[in-house]
Amino acid sequence: MAGSAYGIVVGYDGSPGGDQALAWAAREARSRGTALTVCHAYGPGFAIPAGEEEAVLDVAQRNGKRVTSSGLRRARDLMGTGEVRSLLVQGSAAAALCERSHGADIVVVGSRGLGGLVGLPLGSVSSQVAAHASGRVVVVRGHWRPAAGFVPGLIAVGADGSPASRAALDFAFEEAVLREASVLAVCALADAPGILGDAIERQEQFEHTMGRWEKEHPEVPVLRRVALGGARDALLTAARDAQMLVVGSRGRGGLRGMMLGSVSLAALCHASCPVGVVHPSRAA
Repeated sequence: MAGSAYGIVVGYDGSPGGDQALAWAAREARSRGTALTVCHAYGPGFAIPAGEEEAVLDVAQRNGKRVTSSGLRRARDLMGTGEVRSLLVQGSAAAALCERSHGADIVVVGSRGLGGLVGLPLGSVSSQVAAHASGRVVVVRGHWRPAAGFVPGLIAVGADGSPASRAALDFAFEEAVLREASVLAVCALADAPGILGDAIERQEQFEHTMGRWEKEHPEVPVLRRVALGGARDALLTAARDAQMLVVGSRGRGGLRGMMLGSVSLAALCHASCPVGVVHPSRAA
């Protein structure tokens, strides 16, 4: 969405995950020619004793300003002449990012920040933003730029015919054009591992859909992969050689009302590259 209020919004808390998210977001903002907004939310993280609210919030705000200033310096080094903005908000980081997502092209977060339990594959802020933000969210994890023998590869995307997956294809092809990369579209024929459902119909729909996308984007090399197993394993396998995996917020299965499907959640927790989650409201 060109000309959005915030451009690319990145959640930054000074953690290693925050630094990774900032680097990815800066590259994205440069590629899209849009602004980068560095967002930090501050709060004490605990119940404030009566009578101490002002003093505690004052300390939290000062720390927040320090973190924001550090993020701005990093962002400006990465963006060069590109526009960089800052946003310091009191309260929940997840709430702040979800609120700003309505005026953002993409919201970017690291897989884990400073809080939470050590060893968890996905932090609470990342999971909340991926589930509840509007439009496009990228959770930065794993490999995505040249390092230790890794050469950025293709853009992998799940395609199951759902509204969210159609929006995911839109995002994946945009990224492929920006990165001059191929798209690997993955269709899993099993509704769950080992349980084949409407496999023939699903494969025919997949072939038809991808044929249309290839005609609309002749500049993007497209690979198609039909997997007999479940979507979870098929997408995680595809992510091994990818610089990005894109999924819809939820696919054809799952319970109605769920904001994030089980396959999308598995990708966010276990993929070996950044994961883009797209909510169907962003479908073209």
